[in-house]
Amino acid sequence: MKTRLRGRPFPVAKLHQLYRLVRESNTQPLTGTSRPARLVPATDLGITFIGHSSFLLQIGGRNVLIDPVFSTRLVVLRRQRRPGLIAEELPPIDIVFLTHAHMDHLDLSSLRRVIRSTRRQTGKTPEVVVPNGVEDLVARLGFSQIHGLSWWQQTDVLGLTVTMTPCQHWGARMFRDTHRGYGGYVIQNRDHSVYHSGDTAYFPGFREIGARLHPRIALLPVGAYYPDTYRTVHTSPEEAVQAFRDLGTANLMIPMHYGTFRLGREPMDEPLQRLQAETTRLNMNGQLKILEEGETLHLFPKNRIP
Repeated sequence: MKTRLRGRPFPVAKLHQLYRLVRESNTQPLTGTSRPARLVPATDLGITFIGHSSFLLQIGGRNVLIDPVFSTRLVVLRRQRRPGLIAEELPPIDIVFLTHAHMDHLDLSSLRRVIRSTRRQTGKTPEVVVPNGVEDLVARLGFSQIHGLSWWQQTDVLGLTVTMTPCQHWGARMFRDTHRGYGGYVIQNRDHSVYHSGDTAYFPGFREIGARLHPRIALLPVGAYYPDTYRTVHTSPEEAVQAFRDLGTANLMIPMHYGTFRLGREPMDEPLQRLQAETTRLNMNGQLKILEEGETLHLFPKNRIP
């Protein structure tokens, strides 16, 4: 991670960028609607886009959340579109995955809501999987078990095989707590395999992830890439497509990290436009699935799309 951006110390540059983004995020009306979660049979795979990098996965009979953020405001930054699901209307959650400590991925208020909702329905609370160095941020929230992982570490969580994958990003909650880990996850059972990259720039590691873990579904970020200095930690739409192709084994790409929070300087509707243009140019027929907030993709075993 660079310590200077455009000649200014990194913290100073980031604070200046944040001020501009906060000012702009409050000028537009909140759009989008929430809807009830669509449930699928335990043998199938359900992928519901909540917004930004947040997903509900139904896999191996388990209800899984990845980077759940339901809050309208993250300190001072306001979301532009409503979450596709409402935390209190979720099915009981078995596992929560957090990719890193940034507030648009690890939102304490949202996590408390998820824990309360699951406890109310079942009397139990979810388990949580985090990168090493993030455990202290979630230790007092009430999760039933905390699993800390490092890159390439693999474990079994409630019958799912979970591997933390490398990425090119940074993990600090504040500017100086750089000991915190960050990464993505490949979540697998006998019939399904889903890769959530977390936040990342394009890097050679996508090929190794594909070669070692063979994910079939790839959830990849496409926003917050302008100005170009942002691409040290984020992918452009074209780079996300290249990352998908590098994986080799993935047959479906679902974009994320766009349209919810104003994090980059590109127009809010540009990432999907560029993504669709690139997949069209490369004749990637049927390999891109753009989900609306609250929409569920229902896949059968062996990834047969209904």
